[in-house]
Amino acid sequence: MSDDTRTGTLSRSGWLRDDALLTVQDLHCSFKTASGRVHAVRGVTFDLRPGETLGLVGESGCGKTTTGRAILRLPPGQAGTVTFRGEDMSAYSSSEMRAARRRLQMIFQDPMSAFNPRRRVIDIVGEGLEIQGVPRAERDERVAAALEQVGMSVQMVGNRRPHEFSGGQCQRISIARALALGPDVIVCDEPVASLDVSVQARVLNVLHDIRERNELSLVFVSHDLAVVKVMADRIAVMYRGRIVEIGDADAVYRSPSHPYTRRLLDAVPVIHESERAFEAGVDDGDDSWRTVDRALVEVGPGHFAALGEIVTDGETVP
Repeated sequence: MSDDTRTGTLSRSGWLRDDALLTVQDLHCSFKTASGRVHAVRGVTFDLRPGETLGLVGESGCGKTTTGRAILRLPPGQAGTVTFRGEDMSAYSSSEMRAARRRLQMIFQDPMSAFNPRRRVIDIVGEGLEIQGVPRAERDERVAAALEQVGMSVQMVGNRRPHEFSGGQCQRISIARALALGPDVIVCDEPVASLDVSVQARVLNVLHDIRERNELSLVFVSHDLAVVKVMADRIAVMYRGRIVEIGDADAVYRSPSHPYTRRLLDAVPVIHESERAFEAGVDDGDDSWRTVDRALVEVGPGHFAALGEIVTDGETVP
């Protein structure tokens, strides 16, 4: 048995893909609290191909957002590697990471808290370009192009400030800010969670269009499986800081293998039970998955679930 299997991950040949743009391997993130250290992310491993969208789903507190932020080192994880275009970013200096963020951007759940309320939209969208030292003339052109891609214009919104816009409009401005830098990967942290359903649809359409137009790769963090189904090519399900199932979106929705995935899908409201792609309400019997960690095993082509040997402190138990 290989070292990778003992720690609950699979080797590169069976798990990670050689043509990946971004690879996260054995990522660990923990935080000190008054009651002790909390291990928010534990051994997370996945990859992302060019032009692909990975949906990272799970309940609140499972480690989705922490994983997304750790990719951009906001803050970095305590262990593991994040590899972008073949380079390990965990070894980057502050200046190297600042340069890399031109290609790795993030859309936050609450755009208002990420904006300086005193700045104009044209300055907010162009802020990253200014930090990167892009000349003013080029900066103005790229800001105008980014706003156009989200259905806005400099003439319409450029001199206004964040408080003058609705939540959906602010999120589109947030998307434009990320786009302006010309990234290869955007981490979307619950980008529509706080929006009305009709506004969600427009923002999702904008994200879909910009992905197609710019050949972007997205890490789409969400607790809403219905939204993820629309956006994602692959889905990674997180529970208690670990990935418990990952695979093509169709395979995960059609044949959920981990009990937690099944329960998440059971909770998605439908008009009639016949609309579900699998038999709902199945009693998985053994509830040990709630308290023990298991190694990922292949349950279908490119489809893995945590159903293997029990993993305890890096050791497998038969």
